[in-house]
Amino acid sequence: MIARATYDAAAFQELVFPYLQRDPVLNTTLLTAVSDSVHGILNDPEPTVFVSVHDDADEVIGAVMWRPLRGIQLAGLPADLVPPVLDVLAEAVPDAQSVHGSEKSARLFAEQFGARTGRSFAVVDRSRLHVLGEFVAQQADGTARLATEGDLDVLAPMFAAYRLEVGHPGEGAEAVRTWLLQRVERGRLWVWEDGGRVVTMVGHQNPVFGVVRVGPVYTPPEHRGRGYASALTAHVTRHLRDAGDQVCLNTDLANPTSNKIYAAIGYRPVQDFVAYAFS
Repeated sequence: MIARATYDAAAFQELVFPYLQRDPVLNTTLLTAVSDSVHGILNDPEPTVFVSVHDDADEVIGAVMWRPLRGIQLAGLPADLVPPVLDVLAEAVPDAQSVHGSEKSARLFAEQFGARTGRSFAVVDRSRLHVLGEFVAQQADGTARLATEGDLDVLAPMFAAYRLEVGHPGEGAEAVRTWLLQRVERGRLWVWEDGGRVVTMVGHQNPVFGVVRVGPVYTPPEHRGRGYASALTAHVTRHLRDAGDQVCLNTDLANPTSNKIYAAIGYRPVQDFVAYAFS
C-alpha cells in the first residue's frame, strides 16, 4: 500500500470519486467537501491536503483529507489503511489540530500521530451519521422559505453563534458572511419565519451521487423549545427527498434533544464517529 498527497481538488475528485461512490452515505462528508473545493466554496485559510491510498495494483482503496478549519477527516477509512495515511500527513501537516473518523480508525490514528509528533490527544466530539427512513412531517407556528441575500444581517450573527456553539469559532465576520452568501446563491440555505422574524436556519450540501446531507441546523436560544428546528429540518428533508435524493445528516451525541428531533422525522443511525484533538 502507498498513500499520495495532492493540493489539486479537481484531480483528487477524478481519482477517488469512483471509489467513494461505492458508499456515498458513509463518505458524504468527504464527497461534499471535495465537491465544494472544486467549485470554489471551501473557504479554508490554507490549501486543503487530499490523500489517496492505493493498493499494489495502484487501485484507490482509501481517501482522506486535511482542512485547516476541520482537521484530518478520515471518513470511512478502514483502520488497516491508517499507517500509510499517517506517514503522509505527519510530514504534510505535523501541526494538525484534530482527527475525525470511526472509533477504531480515529483512535489508532490519534495514538500513532500523537507518538510521532510528541503530542497528547483527547476526545472532543462524538457524532452519529443518520439516513432518512420513513419520513414524518413536523409542525410549528410559522413557515419555511429559502433564505435570501436580504436575510444576511440576521443570519450572520446567528451562524457565528452556531460556529461558537459547536466549537469552531474564529472564522471572522467576513468569512461567515461569505459562507452564507455562497449557500444563499445556490439555494442551499433555508429559514423558518414566525411573526415576521427569522427564528431558525437550516442548510444542506450539494447532492453527490444521489446523496444529500442536511446541516447546519441552528435555532438561537431565545427561540428554542417551540418546534422550529424540527419543522424546518423536516421541510428541508422532504424537499430534498422529493427531488429524488437520499437524505442524511450528522448529530452530536452529546445533544439528546437534537437526536430525538431527528429520530422523530424518520432518521435512522448508520455509524458513529469520534473526533480527537491534539495538544
